[in-house]
Amino acid sequence: MGKEQFKEFVATKPELASYVNDGTMTWQKFYELYDLYGESNEVWNKYLNKGNRKLSDFMEKFDPDSLQKNIESFEKAIDVFKELTNKAADNIENNIKPDVKRPLTKFFGD
Repeated sequence: MGKEQFKEFVATKPELASYVNDGTMTWQKFYELYDLYGESNEVWNKYLNKGNRKLSDFMEKFDPDSLQKNIESFEKAIDVFKELTNKAADNIENNIKPDVKRPLTKFFGD
């Protein structure tokens, strides 16, 4: 198992680069696995199932308490928005106008 064969193997498995990029593995460790087990061993299944890895990473980072807090703050924002729109609708319905009518040509201190 030579270095050139390993390079060809890695070229067909680009998923391995993500493990090197995030610091989980090194190319040296991958080469040692390749040298010991070859291409067709089940040891590679752990690294080649990237979709499963993304899901497991998401589940590890998932914080239900944080999600609950975000939902509560979103609900509060919706309630405030409802109050503002209800007040605006009431003002429109009651047709509230200013008490003093000013001519359009008159400004603040004129």
